[in-house]
Amino acid sequence: MKPLAKNTLFYGDNLEILREYVPDESVDLIYLDPPFNSNRSYNVLFKDESGKDSQSQITAFEDTWHWGEDAQKTYHDLVQDAPANVSTMISALREFIGANQMMAYLVMMTARLIELHRVLKSTGSIYLHCDPTASHYLKVVMDSIFGAQSYRTEISWRRQSAHNDAKQGRQQYGNVRDIIFFYTKSDEWTWNWLYTPYDENYVKDFYRFTEEGTGRKYRLSDITAPGGASPEKRNPRYEFLGVTRYWRYSKETMEKLYAEGRIIQTAPGRVPAYKRYLDEMPGVALQNDWSDIRLPLGGELLGYPTQKPLALLERIIQASSNEGDVVLDPFCGCGTAIAAAQKLKRKWIGIDVTHLSIALMKYRLKDALNLVEKKDYAVIGEPESLDGALQLAKDDRYQFQWWAASLIHAKPLGGEGGSKEGKKGSDKGIDAVINFIDEKEKTQPVMVQVKSGHVSSRDIRDLRGVLEREGAPMGIFITLEEPSKDMITEAVTAGYYHSNFWNKDFPTIQILSIDFLLKEPRVNMPPRDHGQTFKQAEKIKKKEGTQGELGI
Repeated sequence: MKPLAKNTLFYGDNLEILREYVPDESVDLIYLDPPFNSNRSYNVLFKDESGKDSQSQITAFEDTWHWGEDAQKTYHDLVQDAPANVSTMISALREFIGANQMMAYLVMMTARLIELHRVLKSTGSIYLHCDPTASHYLKVVMDSIFGAQSYRTEISWRRQSAHNDAKQGRQQYGNVRDIIFFYTKSDEWTWNWLYTPYDENYVKDFYRFTEEGTGRKYRLSDITAPGGASPEKRNPRYEFLGVTRYWRYSKETMEKLYAEGRIIQTAPGRVPAYKRYLDEMPGVALQNDWSDIRLPLGGELLGYPTQKPLALLERIIQASSNEGDVVLDPFCGCGTAIAAAQKLKRKWIGIDVTHLSIALMKYRLKDALNLVEKKDYAVIGEPESLDGALQLAKDDRYQFQWWAASLIHAKPLGGEGGSKEGKKGSDKGIDAVINFIDEKEKTQPVMVQVKSGHVSSRDIRDLRGVLEREGAPMGIFITLEEPSKDMITEAVTAGYYHSNFWNKDFPTIQILSIDFLLKEPRVNMPPRDHGQTFKQAEKIKKKEGTQGELGI
């Protein structure tokens, strides 16, 4: 297995990608937030899936896997081929839980966690983000694969201050936290202590003194030997400022600290104390109850429903990796983990199973970090030829639609982040949109339609109707087939849009074939603006990114 040459985004099933592309013990830190629809009731999650009613529920429950042929095969593979303790564990869970969505989820997660254990370095760490719906089962799986002795802690992330679950017809306590399991590969792992500010009341109670002249707050700390000490403990005993004790420091060190003003005696005969300044203290060592990071707000929001805050991933990456280390997120979503890794000068690998997520990650890397696809990072799994595009369109028209829109940096409509299926009806014939700035900084939309089947001049006339209905100045028609002469004529007769702000004419309708976009992905339009369907990521202030080989 060849090492990856640079930071990489993968489209596809992470189980297959891990097995094909990621070598043994090549990753320093893994963060994963696997999709799981905790809003579904336990009755649905644990219901047997042999009947028609169950199958209809499965269709609605698209966030996770269901018990079907793939889950059954994976289960048998685990029973037969997994390490003995894992095989025993998954068999016992099957006996206890049965064949349902919850078991399918655990089976598919077990197969992936085995691979994640393989690719993690001996000094590496893994953070599994989940909610209480399945966390207790996932911990059993993690204990079996990584070893109960490798469990470090359960982090409780309080993502919001209050939540009234009674609004959803459930009379219960508000659910405001997620769970993050922290495991390591071995007993020696990369670790950097992080600190949070002291509580105001703590400062008021303990740092009660203020130094004259500087205004620095300080507290007085004991400098006598711990427990009174004794000659056996080799703590020195001598007289200092009229007080004889066993001391923590040698007499020479005490005299030096006293000369520097770090040791004071508040009154004659009192035991001297060490002056500990508040501004020299790092803060409180980070605990496993994280209530100081909330859900993304404002400019950080991208419109992705399960988006995690950048600060959350920065904290994890800073604590459990160093600059130049490799960070892996196998369920990448909108790319918060890789954005944080890039900002903190780590190398990264991101994997997701939808072209919508891959498109969002590419936009985010460009908008927030000014990274250019193929130049600053690789993308593997997307079509690179017309034949590949044809196959994608045949396999899944929604995935094709999202991928095609990403070629021109258009923001998709008709789909939600994390979804594997699109929606029709609410988009009113619009598949994606690009915005640009017109006069007086007014934002104008360019409507985008994507067609993977047979096309004709009628489609161009329909697009003209959409533009008129929506009051949009421009439209783009992306087609897998090459456009006919009649289509080109119809587009030309739509005329031009004149931008007073830029003092230039632009075609009202442009027809762009996939073959053309694979060679030259560009649109003749005014410069773009921020207000798009999935919002543009705000610029991230970062250190210089790590360049060169990925080194795995």
